[in-house]
Amino acid sequence: MNLGHKIFRVEVPQKAITVVKNNKRTEKEEKIFPGYVLVEMIMDDDSWYVVRHTPGVTKFVGAEKRPIPARDAEIKRIIYKAEAQPKKVELDIQIGESVLIISGPFADFSGTITEVYPDKEKIRANVSIFGRETPVELEYNQIQKQG
Repeated sequence: MNLGHKIFRVEVPQKAITVVKNNKRTEKEEKIFPGYVLVEMIMDDDSWYVVRHTPGVTKFVGAEKRPIPARDAEIKRIIYKAEAQPKKVELDIQIGESVLIISGPFADFSGTITEVYPDKEKIRANVSIFGRETPVELEYNQIQKQG
């Protein structure tokens, strides 16, 4: 709409995550603040009209009918969070499933999942060691789902 001189930057803060499904790892982007878009712009009637009437835009952070500008420190913290966040891994596993341990001291052993900790990207599994079921805690990147 020829307002590039007033609307400079539009950001949707995202982070990269690794999704493991059917033993295939894929990278995808996940929104840090779902539903929020950051816009760097000169606020006047024309630029405000364009933003306000953008399809999908429904509300704004602020009071009344005008958005409030975010402080530079807030924006830097949001952008830093998007850049500095370690990659998250999502694994398609459930309690009771068998996994093959692919790294660490129990590499090449099989185990049965007893607990899943998605927030820590870890699982607990029972592994047969010397004929005894032994609970071990493993990270997502140490296991592979068995067919």
